[in-house]
Amino acid sequence: MSITSVSWPASLWLHTAPSSDPNPPLKDSLRTDVAIIGAGFTGLRAALALAEAGSEVAVIDSGDVGWGASGRNGGQVNPMLPFNSPAQLQKRVGSARFEQLAVASLNSADELFTLIDKYQIDCQARQAGWLRVLHSDGARRKAEADLHAWNRFGAAMEMLSGTGLLQKTGTEAYGYGVLTPRGGAVQPLMLARGVAHAAKARGARIFGQTPAQALERRDGIWTIRTPHGAITSEQVIVATNGYSAALLPDLPKTIIPMTPIQIATAPLPDSVAAEILPEGHTISDSRRVIMYARREPDNRMVYGGLGRMDKRGGLSGFDWLKRDACRVYPQLEQAEWSHEWGGTIAITDDHLPHLHEPEPGLLIGLGYNGRGVAMSHVMGRVLAERALGAPPESLPFPITPPRRFPLRAFKLAGMGTAIRAMRLMDRLER
Repeated sequence: MSITSVSWPASLWLHTAPSSDPNPPLKDSLRTDVAIIGAGFTGLRAALALAEAGSEVAVIDSGDVGWGASGRNGGQVNPMLPFNSPAQLQKRVGSARFEQLAVASLNSADELFTLIDKYQIDCQARQAGWLRVLHSDGARRKAEADLHAWNRFGAAMEMLSGTGLLQKTGTEAYGYGVLTPRGGAVQPLMLARGVAHAAKARGARIFGQTPAQALERRDGIWTIRTPHGAITSEQVIVATNGYSAALLPDLPKTIIPMTPIQIATAPLPDSVAAEILPEGHTISDSRRVIMYARREPDNRMVYGGLGRMDKRGGLSGFDWLKRDACRVYPQLEQAEWSHEWGGTIAITDDHLPHLHEPEPGLLIGLGYNGRGVAMSHVMGRVLAERALGAPPESLPFPITPPRRFPLRAFKLAGMGTAIRAMRLMDRLER
């Protein structure tokens, strides 16, 4: 996909980020130690780590820094992997890898906020905590079990209810919730641009409007061909996540692309804004079709959920999202919704990030399952460590072969029906 054929999304993040000059396209041939395809969080974090270690690095993107999901997401920095309890995680990855991955997951938010502080990235970062509110008794029972299990690893999660929950959320729509103090929020496009700036300051080169059209290996050297140039390198990192396409034809078959969407209000009156998430927490819920929300420094409310993207790139689901926002926060009934946008993320069959090395010198990291703001930065660091020679057993993610997502075509064809069915089940449970 080229930025020349698709415009930037009309997101709140693009509206509120300081203006930024685009990165130029690649117009010649160059040689580098590591070439990175994808200028989102994963690729940029890898570029920063590699450049800091002294490697020559070039990053290319068919759009530009943060054009994909990294600059369009909900901006919530939520630690921990979704869906999998500690017991499920141990069963999936085995005892030897379990503790490494559990610790990396729990520390992912702290790691990102430390990175932001170290490089003085201006991205409206705040680590006030994350509230996951529970929509049913079944969700509450599972959350209680998971809370005790994760707290054994130092998660410091806390179950809230009644007045204590109401004071922090500002909504009466949920009776119970789990507070994870390590969570927080960022302005994601500003974060992506800030990491890119730090990487370039250390020697990395970034090229926008430069899609990778072909990738081949000969005599141990990789060549990436682009419309107006080429990059040769000893190693290639593919960091395209939900935007993985024809370059590696088997890679998109390993994931299901999903389309989170967001809406944002115009700045709310102080009297209204003060009632919503008054202590600065982010919030999400436990439904199959979840909501997630946050209040911005300028009193805007951002509310997100799951939408659909048609074959032309059009987005739908915003009407449902606005109704749900007013259900959870009746204070928003008279709000003006000023922005609507969305992007594409990658869901894996086991709900875990995937690290692949299908050929020598070719590394792939993707599949954050809705935890991409924090976990993609962990993956970027890990990809850089592997490119620099770290042994597989030292990495928190197991290196696995790419595997086709079971029944992928059937699930994609039935996505609309599945979303409607999940909404119905959520409503009945609530």
